[in-house]
Amino acid sequence: MRIASIIAVGGLALTAAACGEAPKDDNNAGSGAKKFSACMVTDVGGIDDKSFNASAWKGLQEAKAANDNIDIKYVASKAEADYEPNLTQFVNQKCDFILAVGGLMGDATSKIAKANPNQQFGIVDANPGDANVYPMQFDTAQAAFQAGYLAAGMSKSGKVGTYGAVPIPPVTIFMDGFVDGVKYFNTTKGKNVQALGWNKETQKGSFSNAFDKQDEGKKVSDALVAQGADIIMPVAGGSGLGTTAAAKASGGKYSTIWVDVDGCESTPDCSAIVTTVVKNIPEAVKEAVVKAAGGEKLEAKPGFVGTLANTGVSIAPYHDFDSKVPAELKAEVDKIKADIAAGTITVTSKAQPTK
Repeated sequence: MRIASIIAVGGLALTAAACGEAPKDDNNAGSGAKKFSACMVTDVGGIDDKSFNASAWKGLQEAKAANDNIDIKYVASKAEADYEPNLTQFVNQKCDFILAVGGLMGDATSKIAKANPNQQFGIVDANPGDANVYPMQFDTAQAAFQAGYLAAGMSKSGKVGTYGAVPIPPVTIFMDGFVDGVKYFNTTKGKNVQALGWNKETQKGSFSNAFDKQDEGKKVSDALVAQGADIIMPVAGGSGLGTTAAAKASGGKYSTIWVDVDGCESTPDCSAIVTTVVKNIPEAVKEAVVKAAGGEKLEAKPGFVGTLANTGVSIAPYHDFDSKVPAELKAEVDKIKADIAAGTITVTSKAQPTK
């Protein structure tokens, strides 16, 4: 797996898929070969969230590129009430593999999976525990721990911040790791950098209450900046774009850390992004779909859990900040990765994936 493989979904692909269905691949037209259909239901952030929905769609595109017998399409959920009908729609269309994206879809996916035990489902960021639902989860606390340490080391004000979209495990796991990384920096360096926006002990903090409202994301980060934070990590899908855009417009007053997909490859705000806590969703989705298309059974237990050790999670290159991050700090962040992968440093979160 390589970070470089995680790229934003191109404009042409999005335009072609805007009606909820990807363009048909007719390479096998007339051959009589039965296509393997992989059908995706997005969360409310939509296909162009520059985050987890876009990542999952990228994984389907890569699966199709690897096996031209795979047909892919998606339908976008406009509201949580759309989850069940959208999943059911694909069951009725007899899709071979139905992918649900996002932790909010766990209950709806479980319900439809139980009603259709012979249907193969997959889900990103949840594990409903159903035999016919293949869970793809990510221990992002590990990479977010690196990001928290980095943020603390880069902060000039001595205050950094994070906020989420909604308080669900795939969101709070980032926030837990981030504040623990700041704490580890303080412990090892004898410093007192404050992490605003999240209290790991009480599991309370700042939220935009949406994955798809940039104005709401900006409001939350404006409040954190007003409190003195000069580096902010939004864990809020498309809502976080309100923060990165404002940081870019601030002229260096504050900067950000993006999540899910390398923000320098998926957003126009690279100049304000120190790094990204990456979830390698594309590779996990691609692997699952290619295996399923090849006739391999996807085992719900253990499913897939991405870690620093298996490169399922990582931090992205520093891009525009490469010359601004001191070499010593880079080395320390790299050592943290090695120590976490080796088990020398243990990162914990109440939201860590179940296996």
